[in-house]
Amino acid sequence: MAAPLIAVQDVTKVFHMGDVEVRALRGVSLEITAGEFVAIRGPSGSGKSTLMNILGCLDRPTTGRYLLDGQDVAPLDRDALARIRNRRLGFVFQSFNLLHRTSAIENVELPLLYAGAGRAERRRRAAEALERVGLGDRLDHTPNRLSGGQQQRVAIARALVSEPKLILADEPTGNLDSRTSVEVMALFQELGKSGITIVLVTHEPDVATFVGRVIVVRDGHIASDRRQVPARADPSMLPEEEAG
Repeated sequence: MAAPLIAVQDVTKVFHMGDVEVRALRGVSLEITAGEFVAIRGPSGSGKSTLMNILGCLDRPTTGRYLLDGQDVAPLDRDALARIRNRRLGFVFQSFNLLHRTSAIENVELPLLYAGAGRAERRRRAAEALERVGLGDRLDHTPNRLSGGQQQRVAIARALVSEPKLILADEPTGNLDSRTSVEVMALFQELGKSGITIVLVTHEPDVATFVGRVIVVRDGHIASDRRQVPARADPSMLPEEEAG
């Protein structure tokens, strides 16, 4: 039996703020297999963002183990972790994190630039990624010429361009209206069907209906972990006032 793509084993995370000790995670264990579409939910301060940072190799657990595709990442140095983030993970954020004076295709090329890919290869792969998210006719548009939903699609294309096994999305619909949020979730559902593993942090119950598994984090623990039949993300099914 293949190892899970993500294996978190009794992970804790403790932050020290002066004399105050904050236990953000308290013995979290979970496994996520390749191809799953998972939402992590929880109130502010629950530990969900801390867990996401550990999954993204942006932070290390205080105790416990995190195995990514069977590899224990704890012994790796900063350069090795940076290579994992660049080549094996894709990130999507609430605020898009695009360079505003830079075209869509140049924004998408950035991970490949950091990885040392040649200019022709960068341009080809970035164009393919933008085509995949429905922006093949917006390659030269800067972010200020794109809607919020289109900017998030550029960010998703940037996450895809390195052909990662895992995409981590932190509140990716947080700055979007209802219709655009559903459009973005439809895109994630499509990517999930292609075999990409997606882990999404959200505080929105409606967004969590579109995934196949919901993990609820509360007070540093996993409060619940349930699988479900995901709702189909279809903007045309929204009420007229929400669909615009």
